[in-house]
Amino acid sequence: MINRILFLLGLVFILVGQILLAQGIDWVYSQKPIDFAHWFLLIGALCLLPQVFDFPAKIFSYIGKPLTIIGIAAFIGMCVLDFIFWSFPNEEARQEFANHIIPVSAIWKPFITIGPSSKIFNLGLLLLALNYWKEAKLGLALVFLADLILWHLIPLPYRLVFGYAFSLIGFALIFYKLHQMSVAKLAVKKAS
Repeated sequence: MINRILFLLGLVFILVGQILLAQGIDWVYSQKPIDFAHWFLLIGALCLLPQVFDFPAKIFSYIGKPLTIIGIAAFIGMCVLDFIFWSFPNEEARQEFANHIIPVSAIWKPFITIGPSSKIFNLGLLLLALNYWKEAKLGLALVFLADLILWHLIPLPYRLVFGYAFSLIGFALIFYKLHQMSVAKLAVKKAS
């Protein structure tokens, strides 16, 4: 139960981070004393890990767990690079740093091009949600809708905010349904 709560809290942190990022890059760079937006993303991604390892050993988990972990690693790397960008005092220094790391595909591609795109990370989350397609269809449908938004297949303004909001609600419904089922099983067991 604790892992599920941490997982949902992680999605809340990621959603808050996306809401802060939606304020614009100038706002992000003006945050003091820390880059709150990326700290929310970083802490949120880390909160997901215990539950990711705790998903059942089913076919969807065998693919979903590694994809989600790769996505979390990409999130972490992106946050670290964005902390460095945030730390520079002006746009010229940021541009110089960008010019230095853009040609380094071992850094730029996994952490800036792929990491923030959410495709790997959210595909992993969708596959993990598919473990519960029989038990929590509505929650799964919301996670699927979130992925369509996050993958740009449903174009929306503030797609990251809407996408992570639907992911949060979807997983909350899945975990709620699982909790109801375990309470019902316990009641049946006590009655017999």
